[in-house]
Amino acid sequence: MVLFIKGLSTVGELFQLLTRSLRRIKISCAWVNRRKIIAVSSMTGFARDEGQKDGCSWTWELKSVNAKGLDVRCRVPSGQENLEKVVRDRVAKTFKRGNVTVNLSVKCFKGDAGVRVNHQVLEQMLATLPEIRKQLPDVGPPSIDGLLALRGVIEPVEEELSIEERAALDTEILQSFEVSLAALSTMRDEEGVRLAEALDARLDEIADLSAEAGTIAALQPAAIRERLKAQVEALLEDVPALPEDRLAQEAALLMTKADILEELDRLKSHEQAARELMINGAAVGRKLDFLCQEFNREANTVCSKSQDVDLTRIGLDLKTSIEQFREQVQNIE
Repeated sequence: MVLFIKGLSTVGELFQLLTRSLRRIKISCAWVNRRKIIAVSSMTGFARDEGQKDGCSWTWELKSVNAKGLDVRCRVPSGQENLEKVVRDRVAKTFKRGNVTVNLSVKCFKGDAGVRVNHQVLEQMLATLPEIRKQLPDVGPPSIDGLLALRGVIEPVEEELSIEERAALDTEILQSFEVSLAALSTMRDEEGVRLAEALDARLDEIADLSAEAGTIAALQPAAIRERLKAQVEALLEDVPALPEDRLAQEAALLMTKADILEELDRLKSHEQAARELMINGAAVGRKLDFLCQEFNREANTVCSKSQDVDLTRIGLDLKTSIEQFREQVQNIE
């Protein structure tokens, strides 16, 4: 460590090294505590649940993807329309954002259920036979087994359920829906944990880069003064009668334009706000997305004010980290 410090060329580099090292230690300790309480959820997930009762079987499939708000699309079979409102209400109480698609398929075959001939379809088939015979005179007459094998002629007969049986079946189906909805919520939460780790890593990068920019900005005044001195001397050669107060105004203006401390303070404030939102949990995706715009505004200002190559590089790295942060935020509920 001593040998490494001796290799540093300036006090500024030593200060920068110590600042970043202390911040990493602080972040590592804070992350250990935050891991247990960060509570953000993703908007993507999938769940499936199956069940059966008294000769009936069903399957729920739930899928969730990103959306600006909450959009619930429910598809239930004929005869189960009464379940749709319950399903929509339960999804709305569970999630705040996401495009959620809910599909239910139900099949019932009870007792001595068998098959029957669909006479309407059979008559339509027979009515078309003369036209077919005219076009294909060499084809032999159709056989009975051939006609019965045509799609739709023979169809299964499902025994109708009583009111009590239907109510009991709906209860079982809704209980199965609750299982699949809980599984979808769990999957979104688990994905949220992974997203939180990625977001936290990006915030660490933004904090490190902001600290590095602050270190460079602290060393800039001397360089700016030398540059201003040279510019003023050149200006006096061209315009010797220029008033001193005017020169002071120009110098102050240039110093103000080069000062990025205000932008760095706002970046730190936005970083802290983002961490607090992630800890508070709930539906914070939109608020985090707004913070991304604020992050970008400050990073753009840092780049525009920069009069140093290293500071410009940091500004561009800041914009990259902020964009990566924004991409992950799009998945947050």
